[in-house]
Amino acid sequence: MLNLQNMFRRNTVLSLLFLVLCPSLGRAVWIWTPETGKFINPKWEVKSTPQDQLEYSQSFMDQGKCPKAIDEFKKLIKNYPRAKEAPEAQFFIGQCLQDMNKPYEAYKAYQIVIDKYPFSERAAQIVSLEYQIGNYMIEGRDHRSKWSEAVLGSDERVIEIFRTVIKDAPYGKYAAISQYKIGLFLKEKGMYQEARDEFAKTMNDYPTSEWANAAKFQIAMADTSRASNPQHEQKVTDVAMQEFKEFVKNHPDSELTPQAKQQISLLKEKEAENNFVIAKFYEKQKNLKSARIYYKEITNNYTDTTWAPKAQARLKSIGE
Repeated sequence: MLNLQNMFRRNTVLSLLFLVLCPSLGRAVWIWTPETGKFINPKWEVKSTPQDQLEYSQSFMDQGKCPKAIDEFKKLIKNYPRAKEAPEAQFFIGQCLQDMNKPYEAYKAYQIVIDKYPFSERAAQIVSLEYQIGNYMIEGRDHRSKWSEAVLGSDERVIEIFRTVIKDAPYGKYAAISQYKIGLFLKEKGMYQEARDEFAKTMNDYPTSEWANAAKFQIAMADTSRASNPQHEQKVTDVAMQEFKEFVKNHPDSELTPQAKQQISLLKEKEAENNFVIAKFYEKQKNLKSARIYYKEITNNYTDTTWAPKAQARLKSIGE
């Protein structure tokens, strides 16, 4: 009798200690199950089959209760890791995260399916969804209220997603455009040399793709952006000019050709400005002979620029 009393006291003390240290667990509902011979918490229980657990999880997803659905999908994966429903549960976690406006987290969840379940029938669909997420993050300016600004501003994450699309399906329909859009993203960030390298990779890796020609145009555009200082970037300007001329010659019917011609005009304007700056320098140095050479170069070869009449006026002033 004494032993029973001591055991009761000990169990009571342990129970009180348990409640003090783990109050949230103490409030949980615990049920005795004769089948297992122990107490269970229904909150943590899983259905008897992976199919039942999948359907149960999806019921919360259908109700828009994504956090609860994710918890239930995770239970399936933990308790039935080898079941054919496991990759499905992981896929639906990605779907839920997308619905919760967490694009990068959704991408990571989708990628687990590719990495952990490489033979999943969802592979092609996942590559498409990952590309769409990357596309929203690089182009979805109208979706900024939907997609987190913190994520949209992350260079590494955008590039990571597109590179993953290429890795998962290097010969798929989204590979070339993903490579191209890495270049676009870097160009928009002002990283012109890095962008140029990515566009060159598009041309080299996917030469027959429609994006190869667009990449060639964007290389010239990147070089044009680099040629922003008329006094120090003449060489880059010359390179860009030749790239645009070559593009127009080789792709006369391209929808980008009018833009290429416009860029040629803008670059001629830059070249004329550069010559005018040099001429003014010589003029200030009282080296009028050299100044005339550059002013005449503008009036003879850049007649359709705004610098031609200015150069003509300076020639009249210093004497031809």
